[in-house]
Amino acid sequence: MKYKEIDINPANPIVMGILNATPDSFYNKGRESSVDELVQHAGRMIDEGAAILDIGGQSSRPKAELISVDEECRRVRPVLKTIRAEFPHVLLSVDTFQREVASLCLANGADMINDISGGDMDEAMIDLVAQSKAPYVCMHMKGTPQTMQQQPTYENVVQEVYDYFSAKLEWLHAKGLDDVILDVGFGFGKTLEHNYQLLNVMSTFLTLNKPLLAGISRKSMVYKPLHSSAEQALNGTTALHMVALQQGASILRVHDVKEAMECIILHKKLTERGKTLSSD
Repeated sequence: MKYKEIDINPANPIVMGILNATPDSFYNKGRESSVDELVQHAGRMIDEGAAILDIGGQSSRPKAELISVDEECRRVRPVLKTIRAEFPHVLLSVDTFQREVASLCLANGADMINDISGGDMDEAMIDLVAQSKAPYVCMHMKGTPQTMQQQPTYENVVQEVYDYFSAKLEWLHAKGLDDVILDVGFGFGKTLEHNYQLLNVMSTFLTLNKPLLAGISRKSMVYKPLHSSAEQALNGTTALHMVALQQGASILRVHDVKEAMECIILHKKLTERGKTLSSD
């Protein structure tokens, strides 16, 4: 998949930097940051190698309070507009499941939409994105942020998420939306065991012929086994990023761009070495 000179594929993984314009995210270095501080943070992530910035105004942590469309727009629009003006060449994604927010953002310089609900929380989102021709990150989530971690159960989590994407892609393609990136939704309606089952066989989803995004950064699947916290989860995040890359991830969605880029560089070195050995 190629968009604005960026080729999104597992042979050349890229980093999506997380930019939270929210006061209540589970991990946010710039809690309640001003627009200027968020723009400065965006500049640092770009300097460290981020190819995409993902701007969000609605926290999606478990049991997060839902905010109004007006409030989400108030948080996101000034950040988006300023970053678009300051950094015209970076790809800008907006993390939203509300059509009205997505519409405003696409009109103000956003390049793509990252929807944690895959259109399930606002079906009008799909028509909007299809008409705009913008790339669309389709994530799997069981329930809503308010309910998703209330004892999520599956008979076979890998098969059920795969079937969800198969059906969803048929619907998206019927709507004329072809530039789709898949996110299995680590931590969104999954137990710790579900998360690791999905990560361990994430390459299975490559058969759907869409790029894969891995959203692992500083989540509880990292810090709970280590008996630590989101603030102490950078090393564990990097370890799991390497696994995601080995499983075919094209995009790492991260809080810490520099460390994710280092992981990509070393993964490429491993891949190149493997090719050299196989040709000897």
